[in-house]
Amino acid sequence: MFKHLIKNILRKEKVTGIINLVLVGDQEIQRLNKEFRGKDKPTDVLAFPMGEDGIVGDIAISTETAKRNALLFGVGYKAEMTRLVVHGALHLCGYRHGPRMRDAEKTYQKL
Repeated sequence: MFKHLIKNILRKEKVTGIINLVLVGDQEIQRLNKEFRGKDKPTDVLAFPMGEDGIVGDIAISTETAKRNALLFGVGYKAEMTRLVVHGALHLCGYRHGPRMRDAEKTYQKL
């Protein structure tokens, strides 16, 4: 479902390689968040740069948090998942939170 979107982002950002997308529940995302960020709570999306030949990195998304966020933000589940995939992919392309990230998210969510 998001393969085309990820490929478009990589192409437009001139990044070559593969991004793996992993969908998990709150329990697993909380475990990952604690292990890699020291935060013992669930989150919506995590991006793990790999730096290996041909692999850009992994994106982990909690589908449970995405469903709650969709209700909270008044958007559909697919729209929220798209936002999270874009956000994770942009982190793997070197973006950090801020105006540049927000502008890129708006652009790529329309693809």
